[in-house]
Amino acid sequence: MTKAKKPAAAPATAKTGKIRVGIGGWTFEPWRGGVFFPKKLSKVRELEFASRAVTSIEINGTYYSSQKPQTFRKWREETPDDFVFSVKASRFMVIRKDLRDAAESIDRFFDSGVAELDKKLGPILWQLAPTKKFDEEEIAEYLGLMPRGFQHALEVRNPSFNDPKLWPLLKAHNVALVRADHETYPDIDQDTADFSYYRLQRTQADIETGYAAKDLDRWAEVLKTRAATGNDVFCYMISGAKERNPAAAQAMLERLK
Repeated sequence: MTKAKKPAAAPATAKTGKIRVGIGGWTFEPWRGGVFFPKKLSKVRELEFASRAVTSIEINGTYYSSQKPQTFRKWREETPDDFVFSVKASRFMVIRKDLRDAAESIDRFFDSGVAELDKKLGPILWQLAPTKKFDEEEIAEYLGLMPRGFQHALEVRNPSFNDPKLWPLLKAHNVALVRADHETYPDIDQDTADFSYYRLQRTQADIETGYAAKDLDRWAEVLKTRAATGNDVFCYMISGAKERNPAAAQAMLERLK
């Protein structure tokens, strides 16, 4: 009697990355009074509210000034368990004639307590100046200064960075290249890390959701396609008509359900 063959094992299901959508910061006067924050909401509860309306926030105050460990702990404690922040690197780390001179500032930034965010710490955003041009050797050494054990995303704003020599440098350090939707900054679509980072910066004041429905639909498909590769995805509605950014983020989240 012929032995029955074992059924073939089902192929493993590919992991789909998690998509997080948010805004830049949470302290903005035009969001008050019912535009985003409920009327009469206390300012001390704005992070609590915002972190339940979107799934991530890009902290931009860290770009301008140093924070304390207790501040990072406070932000961690005020937000839901599954919430994640990204943190903008200090300007002293990114605005340099030669980026390789930033080592001391980088150490100071990471010693300030950013790790107190613990499981709620997402990527560190390194935003270069629009005037900063691509230099292969300089960028290679700069990437080497980024501390291991953290996620890092590099935002370039000069067209010279649209150079294939950049992609392997980023991949070697698992640094994501930020994709920007902006009027003048280059839109470079390269997958260079095990996560992806988007900054959509064209919200318009005369559109209730910031972006037109067709544009939200298009970007939602972009995010879902990237997540289907297994990458976690971070997307921020930022700059542009800032008063519309929370509505734009919430409209995007609706499309991703």
